[in-house]
Amino acid sequence: MGESTHSPRMVRFGVYEVDLRAGELRKSGVKIKLQEQPFQILALLLGRPGEVVTREEIQKKLWPADTFVDFEHSLNAAVKRLREALGDSADNPRFVETLPRRGYRFIYPVEGRPSTALGIKGQAGLDGRRIRRRAWLAALGLLALAVLLGLNVGGLRDKLLGRPAPGAITSIAVLPLANLSGDPEQDYFVDGMTETLITELSKIGALKVISRQSVMQFKGTDKPLPEIARELNVDAVVEGSALHIGERVRITVQLIEAATDRTLWAENYDRELIDVLALHSEVAQAIAGKIKIAVTPEEETRLADARPVNPEAYEAYLKGHYSWKQPSFAAEGFKRAVEYFEQAIEIDPEYALAYAGLADVYWKTDALPPEVAKPKAKAYVMKALELDDTLAQAHDSLGMVRFYLDWDWSGTEEAFKRAIALNPSFAGAHQGYSKYLTSMGRHDESIAETKRARELDPLSINVNVTAGEAFYFARQYDQAIEQFQRTLELDPNSFVVRGLLGFAYERNGMVEEALEEFQKATALAGDHPNFKWWGGVFYASIGRRSEAQKLLDELKQLSNQRYVPPTWIAGIHGALDEKDQAFEWLERAYQERDGWLVMLGVNPYADPLRSDPRFQVLLRRMNFPEN
Repeated sequence: MGESTHSPRMVRFGVYEVDLRAGELRKSGVKIKLQEQPFQILALLLGRPGEVVTREEIQKKLWPADTFVDFEHSLNAAVKRLREALGDSADNPRFVETLPRRGYRFIYPVEGRPSTALGIKGQAGLDGRRIRRRAWLAALGLLALAVLLGLNVGGLRDKLLGRPAPGAITSIAVLPLANLSGDPEQDYFVDGMTETLITELSKIGALKVISRQSVMQFKGTDKPLPEIARELNVDAVVEGSALHIGERVRITVQLIEAATDRTLWAENYDRELIDVLALHSEVAQAIAGKIKIAVTPEEETRLADARPVNPEAYEAYLKGHYSWKQPSFAAEGFKRAVEYFEQAIEIDPEYALAYAGLADVYWKTDALPPEVAKPKAKAYVMKALELDDTLAQAHDSLGMVRFYLDWDWSGTEEAFKRAIALNPSFAGAHQGYSKYLTSMGRHDESIAETKRARELDPLSINVNVTAGEAFYFARQYDQAIEQFQRTLELDPNSFVVRGLLGFAYERNGMVEEALEEFQKATALAGDHPNFKWWGGVFYASIGRRSEAQKLLDELKQLSNQRYVPPTWIAGIHGALDEKDQAFEWLERAYQERDGWLVMLGVNPYADPLRSDPRFQVLLRRMNFPEN
């Protein structure tokens, strides 16, 4: 006997009912007209509710290779018709959710999945002996296959699966979450969700997590996920979407294996905004469990210790963070960031993250003189740590303060190590630590830290520049040249990178190449004061004194109008072999706590001054350890 004709495959969700056998969609019992392709897409989605059905799967099912159609247009049109039939919205989906570049997911609870309606009624005509025989043969076959796969005999498991076990995933990139609201004014919130998830995952020491700066370069990109994974050198990517409505937040995330472009895990989360940090901790723990990465008890505690936040304070913090993370961050961006962070603190005076944010913007701004901004940064970072000693961001800022402002060398190392312990994938902390190690003459350790920072933030110009500087200050000029050349591939128009490459060429005796790079850098830099300093030192070093003197005069004149670090002027005097003037400006730099002084002990361009007794005296006054 064949399969019974009286067992239709019915699926229900909300007021809708789908008869998969008859190909009918009904709403409250009333049939809704739906064309064949949209219905087939609905059937595919209902067969795997809550899971991603990829665009490739839909294409193979509905538009096979020998079908000559515009797949993208046809698929988009079919999904649009399906949503119209369900009264659904792409921007605020109730039933069918779009996963950008991936596919679609049915997100409403489903009753009676198609897979459970298939049954085994087609076997009703078989006698019991045949059924038992087939069952035994199937069981033996499955047992044999399980043994072969378990032992990976002849590499069978790898050949069949075409991938390593999920436990082999040790590196991840969290791609920018999609803004489901469609409102650009909500970008600050969605970007904040992305960074918070990165931060939570970064607490797991055994997992390499790519930093925000590198992943944000893929915001809105249509690059295939495997290609993105190769550029970032990761085993898997996390992508998804976020939606903020009132005081609720909803995020959808999925974990995708890079080698196979296969979804390993996906989930929806809907929470009150007050519990947003707990939401991200939950996601991080779920991902860690799925890929079977080792999580220490201390890391488990930190992941679980997600404190409630004041929703209004949290939104103000995200707006402040978004303002100063913009590439065009300058005086206006600094002002907006400060206003938002202060607003967050006014709402919640014990909000540690907002104090840490203020510390960052005051430390990095050029909108205020250093003697005004740096003490403020120090005060805010100390307040942040008083409220929450587990903030890696605050310990990193403390390391900067102790390094550049206090010249507290042991305290600097302690702060950076603490930041890295709290967030092992914090590229900025590895970068800051490497600069400290360079200043101490611990070059091998510094180079190792820059390598780690580049692994975590491979597309960051700033991190790659620091890597080149580590080689340069170690006087490994061939390696410095190679690193700066690689950095130029990220941004050929960076006058900073071209200037540094010129310095490395000059120190390596390659004067013609150095001149060529400095000419390119000069054209790109325009009237930038930083380049007056570099140019003055460079031209003095190759014997072109008149050009060096011209830039020195311009820099001194500029110092009457705005702050110019005294080390810049001292550097040109030193390169011109004008030692008295150089030490006069270095003394001024010492009194002003000029941050550039921290590299004085290792900078090759300080070599003309090293034989002078005043040089060693200055290093001792700065508490540098004896060589």
